[in-house]
Amino acid sequence: MKKIIRGIGKLFRHMGAFFDKWLITPITKLFLKIIDFSKSNSKGLERLMGKKQTLIVISLILALAVFFIIDSEGNTLVDQYAEILYDQKVTATYNEEAYVVEGLPDSVDITLVGQKRHIFLAKQSPSGGVTVDLTGLKPGQHKVTLKYTQQLKSIDYRLDPSTVTVTIYDKVSATKSLTYDVLHQDNLDTKLNIDSVELDRSEVIVKGAEYKLDEVATVRALVDVDDFPTQEAGEITLENVPLVAYDANGKTVDVEIVPKTVTAKVTISSPSKEVPIEIVPKGDLAFGKAIRSLSSNIDSVTVYGSEEALDKLDSLEVEVDVTGLEDDKEYTVTLKRPNGITEISEKTITVNVTLDDSTTREIDNVSIATENLDSAYRVQALSEEDSRVTVVVTGSKSIIDSIDSSTIYAYVDLDGLGVGEHEVEVKVRGDDVKLNYTPKTKKVKVRITANN
Repeated sequence: MKKIIRGIGKLFRHMGAFFDKWLITPITKLFLKIIDFSKSNSKGLERLMGKKQTLIVISLILALAVFFIIDSEGNTLVDQYAEILYDQKVTATYNEEAYVVEGLPDSVDITLVGQKRHIFLAKQSPSGGVTVDLTGLKPGQHKVTLKYTQQLKSIDYRLDPSTVTVTIYDKVSATKSLTYDVLHQDNLDTKLNIDSVELDRSEVIVKGAEYKLDEVATVRALVDVDDFPTQEAGEITLENVPLVAYDANGKTVDVEIVPKTVTAKVTISSPSKEVPIEIVPKGDLAFGKAIRSLSSNIDSVTVYGSEEALDKLDSLEVEVDVTGLEDDKEYTVTLKRPNGITEISEKTITVNVTLDDSTTREIDNVSIATENLDSAYRVQALSEEDSRVTVVVTGSKSIIDSIDSSTIYAYVDLDGLGVGEHEVEVKVRGDDVKLNYTPKTKKVKVRITANN
């Protein structure tokens, strides 16, 4: 406001000097000359000045002169512009080793007010930036003023915000164990497996306000698959792996971590195993039909995955839905990856199912085994009839004729049963998935006793 008042005063002084130099003094001299001229030419001048047209022309000239003078000087007052400089970084001065400051904005907006040419010069001129001096302030809350240093005094600078409330804490430190996370693991070649990640340190120091350090539950090195120089089996070294602190809920905690980065050695392998394909029909065929043969265009595949998953996998089971099937059929089946398996050498296989007329055969004297009996007990059948079962096998005659009791497994599940006599269900399974196995006796009686 003071600048505007000074500008108005300066404008009027310029106008007074201008009128004095270019209007009042010349007009005074003109009138003196006119008076002198009129003394010698009084009659002719009286006739000229007495004309209406002469007075109109003189008035118009004077009006135009005053208009242009006021307009040229008035522009200096109304030619005011404003421009905003967004996101200007704020620099704070304080002892960063001893204190932590919260509440200070990272950046502010600055509005420049002035003439357009001055604003242009201000944007091109170097400045000291936005600063705040916290030197000497003790822990606690403080209201501080932000400052913007600029050389041009003809510009009015307005900061948003210009004052802020900050909280100063004593900086403390603590030692935390360091673990790691692997990011973007889905981007790793499916034939590869990360066996191990070895960091060049096991502990780091975290610094900050005490309440912030109490929130830190873990510090993790973020090993990113996208940063791997190559994707192939072997060892790779990653430099400058960033560290991040997390709370118990997995949210990041804003603390200083020393060091900020670590080096990680990543061991990559490509474990694989060749396993046979096992075709398993699912569902019931049309009445009177049985499967004579199951075949596929390939007998085995190579699977990739973790060592643990490969050790558990002896074959790759491929299910084929034969529900209601009446005639021979060829299937195209997409292979599914078991748990822990990341890649299979083939995506699909072709399965041929050949049918035959169904027939049955009874296999006598199949011994009944027990499963899931608690180790504190022992069991025995109540009679000879309860220890053996006749199994009805249904399927293609060419297959049934070649089987015997050694390919059939009958059992009872004793899970959860205690001391006493129990009637339990008989279950049967066989080696050949093309056949159906049904126990002729559905239930048997057993006695469970405690071990002495």
